Amino acid sequence: MKNVWYYDYPIGTIGIAEENGALCHVFLRSSKILTGFSTAQTPLIREAARQLGEYFDGRRKEFDLPLSLHGTEFQQSVWEALQAIPVGETCSYKDIAVQIGNPRASRAVGTANKRNPVIIIIPCHRVVGQDGSLTGYVGGLPVKQYLLELEKRYA
Repeated sequence: MKNVWYYDYPIGTIGIAEENGALCHVFLRSSKILTGFSTAQTPLIREAARQLGEYFDGRRKEFDLPLSLHGTEFQQSVWEALQAIPVGETCSYKDIAVQIGNPRASRAVGTANKRNPVIIIIPCHRVVGQDGSLTGYVGGLPVKQYLLELEKRYA
């Protein structure tokens, strides 16, 4: 079964979707429309919503949720590297490219980052430009800045 439900958080309405007992999408409602999903709250979706609520309240720094991520081998390696960025810290696209053993792949890292299916859970907002500047984010730069400031406050 594929299910999705929407919750309101400080950055806007977030959709949480599950497929076969694992989260497959966490997204800003304004940025993505899912087709083929039933609108239903499941225990896993409610748990993900609870953990996200704790994150926004500053009571959670890591998520403990089963994930089902569909992407290329390269995307998977980027998403895995993103999970190693500590709360309250940032790194550059080049840093991620070097970490995954492909130092010339900064742009491809950016593309994989953009395609992250579970925002916040996999912290793609922690990736910045080489000079430390905020760069693109699916929810917009104000949302990215909000998330980074939230994490610095509670780190």
